[in-house]
Amino acid sequence: MTTHPMEIDSDGDDHTHSAGECVIGSEDLPAFDKAIPWVEKYRPQSLDDVAAHRDIVDTIDKLTTENRLPHLLLYGPPGTGKTSTILAVARKLYGSRFRNMILELNASDDRGIDVVRQQIQDFASTQSLSFGVKYSVKLVLLDEADAMTKDAQFALRRVIEKYTKSTRFALICNHVNKIIPALQSRCTRFRFAPLDAVHVTERMKHVIKAEGLDVQDDGLVALVRLSNGDMRKALNILQSTHMATQQITEEAIYLCTGNPLPKDIEQISYWLLNEQYTDSFKRIEEMKTRKGLALVDIIREVIMFVFKIKMPSAVRVQLMNDLADIEYRLSFGCNDKLQLGSVIASFTRARSALVAAAT
Repeated sequence: MTTHPMEIDSDGDDHTHSAGECVIGSEDLPAFDKAIPWVEKYRPQSLDDVAAHRDIVDTIDKLTTENRLPHLLLYGPPGTGKTSTILAVARKLYGSRFRNMILELNASDDRGIDVVRQQIQDFASTQSLSFGVKYSVKLVLLDEADAMTKDAQFALRRVIEKYTKSTRFALICNHVNKIIPALQSRCTRFRFAPLDAVHVTERMKHVIKAEGLDVQDDGLVALVRLSNGDMRKALNILQSTHMATQQITEEAIYLCTGNPLPKDIEQISYWLLNEQYTDSFKRIEEMKTRKGLALVDIIREVIMFVFKIKMPSAVRVQLMNDLADIEYRLSFGCNDKLQLGSVIASFTRARSALVAAAT
């Protein structure tokens, strides 16, 4: 007898997959592309793509090209390009294998003294086998280094000295005063200042063109103003507003972020400077409830409005001091109505001082 191999009938289009298996077709890729946060989608991939701080970027680029990269300490406010710059340096040094040549730790990782003594020291002490990599020295990236404990920083000081021949350390932080002086002296320091409005505007125009967005001129101005030099914040505001409405205007951006509109601030300032205490309290409280405004946001915007008003220096100083105290109390969760009354009382005193100065 001749045995025949078992034949299995199956349709060409019928494919079965085990439970939990994810099958991604080519038609699904655009959906995945849309799901990527724009902060990551438009992160600079090379040093040439970094929007601002050309003096710092060019200096680091030159040190990298000449194979003289020191230990780095990059500090400054969030969203100014610190992490993007270091990752761009890693891509330039190691090419496509840069993930194998760097150890990246941030605030979400445990970075106590044990991690410094074990994980970081083990990575720094091992010899790198740099297949196809021009730069054999490895890179340890410590993001948000100001969150490390003092003991961990003191332990890291010795590790940096011991493994300088094989490893370079890049520390990134927001507050340089929280880094111990012993670590600061071992690194070349670069300060990343908040981005200029020109650089943020240029990058936003690039994203708007790439995404095909309908952004009005006043909307772009409001976006740059609310970002305060933070590129990450600007991209997040732009993306969230685009998800809420197709046409991005100034009003749409302010409504999406919950910030008070400039015309509302002008109206509130008018009431504070001209209306009686009771009327001013009622009107501001009604607007605050109707538009869902936070008192701390109102105070921050009114402070900027105060600088535009002509008044004696002594009156302005006292008013700013009172508003600063109110904002401090609000950060501890004090009652909003009481603090609103205090704001109006501060302006009432300022008005009385203005009248006294004029007579």
